[in-house]
Amino acid sequence: MKPVQPEGLQNESRRRVQSPHRSPVGAPPGTLVADPNAIQSALSLTVISPEECRFYTDVTLADVERVCGEWPVVWLDCVGLGNIELISEIGRIFGLHTLALEDTVNTGQRAKVDFFEDYAFVVLKMIDDTVEYRYEQISIFFGENFVITFQERRGDPFNPVRKRIGVSNPSRLRSRKADYLAYALIDSLIDSYFAPVEEIDEKIDVIEEEMIGQPQKDQVRRLHELRRNVITLKASLFPVRDAIAGLVRAEAPFVSAETKVYFNDTLDHAITLIQMVETQRDMLTGLIDMHLSLSQARTNEIISFLTIVSSIFIPLTFIVGIWGMNFDPKSSPWNMPELYAYYGYPAALGLMALIALGLVAFFRWKKWL
Repeated sequence: MKPVQPEGLQNESRRRVQSPHRSPVGAPPGTLVADPNAIQSALSLTVISPEECRFYTDVTLADVERVCGEWPVVWLDCVGLGNIELISEIGRIFGLHTLALEDTVNTGQRAKVDFFEDYAFVVLKMIDDTVEYRYEQISIFFGENFVITFQERRGDPFNPVRKRIGVSNPSRLRSRKADYLAYALIDSLIDSYFAPVEEIDEKIDVIEEEMIGQPQKDQVRRLHELRRNVITLKASLFPVRDAIAGLVRAEAPFVSAETKVYFNDTLDHAITLIQMVETQRDMLTGLIDMHLSLSQARTNEIISFLTIVSSIFIPLTFIVGIWGMNFDPKSSPWNMPELYAYYGYPAALGLMALIALGLVAFFRWKKWL
């Protein structure tokens, strides 16, 4: 295995998975079936003691078994869920339950925490693509002296934690047990939600200012897209909150009372995020209603304007229609003798202008204009 520094761990491109993977219907409990689209598994290892720490990539299970008893805390990170044999062997080495491993490879799980005799199993979701709002399932096992993480795709969301481990002492991540390392990893996943949530806030403000200036048709589409993203965020964050609350209430011996205080702070972050997305959902609902009201008001203004214009031209059309009838004044003095008037044409135009101006004045007096 090759030792590396955390600063050298670079993010790699991530392949999009079309849909969550689940075990076949009717399969026995604990059956591990790889997703055909899952990438092949790769292992990295971090070993920690108060005096030093080391980072390794491309490790084998033999390397993992060799160092397990030599370091106070061991963190094994598995990227990719395509190698079922490797995942099963990790479960054998650390004594992980097959049902928990099944939930690890089946990426359609909701956020949760399960406690076993000497370790806890945590499932969380993180946003690994803020453009398409693509979610990735992260599974975390931790016990007295080990932490195991499983990621669906390449790209290291835990790089900030690795850097903190690598800094010189004093470091809580180096001096405390595995439960504090698990807290740091979970906290980094929760904090990753703040950036997309705040980005939605900015987009809402932009659309709101645009709507006040001039409502446009594309604004409704953008509002509905944001509302869908917010609803998805809310659906993800509620089980996250419940899972972290379970860690706060944990009575397991491998979760210390001091670490529970930090888990409680992460719980506050999750509750803050839920409050933010609930506020955003209410704002988006209000903006959609506001856009509908503004559009209707604009339509009513146009209809009112057209109605006024029509009202002005109705009497003018009536006058023109009378003058346009084919009567012969030579046959009878009642057959429109005005057709022979010397100033008949300007008089007719003047009469129509007077009627139009009178109607406009009347509409203004009634405050219809």
